[in-house]
Amino acid sequence: MNFFMQKAIEEAESGIHQRHGGPFGCVVVKNGEIIGKGHNEVLKQNDPTCHGEMLAIRDACRNIGSYDLSGCELYTTAEPCPMCLGAIMWANIGRVFYGCNISDTDAIGFRDEKFYNTDKTAMLTETDRRECLELFDEYHNIADKTKKRKNQAYTLRKIQSICLFAFYLY
Repeated sequence: MNFFMQKAIEEAESGIHQRHGGPFGCVVVKNGEIIGKGHNEVLKQNDPTCHGEMLAIRDACRNIGSYDLSGCELYTTAEPCPMCLGAIMWANIGRVFYGCNISDTDAIGFRDEKFYNTDKTAMLTETDRRECLELFDEYHNIADKTKKRKNQAYTLRKIQSICLFAFYLY
């Protein structure tokens, strides 16, 4: 058995024994080392986005201090759903190894297959595109998108604190 898939299974077992959610565990691996792990916590967090892959990706990103997981592999106990596959692609993870497929997941009561076969046009409606394009233009024109901007509210609080401190000195 693959070592990393065994770790994903152990992660899933931990989650199901604690009643956190379904049998979905995941590890993110870089250069032969696990840098992130997670298991399904949908029930624990009362959050439908807390899939094992999502939590493992978040954990890996925190651990390496980057949203870019290029050069990583992901091992998961089940074929990723569309949400998780999207996150995997956004994170630039190059390879995914999975245990059970969509039919296996469907057989135990999950509805992943529905998401692969849903006509999204029935639920999506474009509205206020012009205003949203203005927002996109604003973003596009930011020179250094990764540079963090100081929080103006924090700056105002800091100025107020300095003024209060100066007031008490006099």
